[in-house]
Amino acid sequence: MAGKSKILVVEDNANLLDTLKYNLQKEGYEVVTAADGAEAVETARREKPDLVILDVMLPELNGFEVCRILRKDMIMPILMLTARVDETDKIVGLEIGADDYMTKPFSIRELLARVRAMLRRVAMVESAPGKATALLKINDLEIDLARHKATLKNIVLELTPKEFDLLVFLARNRGLVFGRDKLLENVWGYDYMGDTRTVDVHVRWLRIKIETDPQKPKYLVTVRGAGYKLEG
Repeated sequence: MAGKSKILVVEDNANLLDTLKYNLQKEGYEVVTAADGAEAVETARREKPDLVILDVMLPELNGFEVCRILRKDMIMPILMLTARVDETDKIVGLEIGADDYMTKPFSIRELLARVRAMLRRVAMVESAPGKATALLKINDLEIDLARHKATLKNIVLELTPKEFDLLVFLARNRGLVFGRDKLLENVWGYDYMGDTRTVDVHVRWLRIKIETDPQKPKYLVTVRGAGYKLEG
C-alpha cells in the first residue's frame, strides 16, 4: 500500500516539513504538503489524502481547528504532532477526532512505524471478508460495516473513525476482555509503549455516545485490573 498511499503533511517549520516529506517519499508514499491551517483544509479537500500528519501550532487555523473541519466530511486517519507536553493538548486532539498524536521531538523511525500501522488498519478494514454485507447487532446497537455507520435505537451515532474502529473490534469480540496494550495493538495497529491514555479517551467518548448513563455503562464495561469489554 505504501507506493499508492497519499499523505498530507501539515507543518509550518520548513526544515521539519522537508525532513518528513523526504523520509515519507523514500518509503514510497506520495506526499503533498501545506504550511498553514487554511492551506491544509484546501489541500485535503482537493487531494483527498489517505492519511494526514497535522501539526497543532499553525498559522491561520491551528491544528485543532483543521482537525474539526476535516472530520466533518472526511474519514482518513489523522496523526497530530504537538510541541507541547501539556496533557490537555493531547486529550483535546483525540477528543476532536485525531486518531493518534506524537510529541516533538520524535524519531522519524517511530513516525514511519505509526504511519504504516495506521494505513495498514485502513487496508484491513477495506478488505475484510463480508464487508459489503456485514452488520453487527448488539441489542439496540447496530454497526453497519459497509456504510461505516453505527446506530443506537435507529439514531445514527456521530463517531470518529477511531471510535468506530474500537467499537467494531470490541463488537466482533463481544464478551472478551482486552487490556489497553492489546487494544492499541489491534485497533491502532502497533505495539504502543508508554502512555495508554489514547485508549481511555476513546473509551470515555464512546461511552458518552452509546450509553444511557456513561457513569454506569451497560455496553462498554471496565473489568478492573484487566481492561475493557463489550457486553450485550
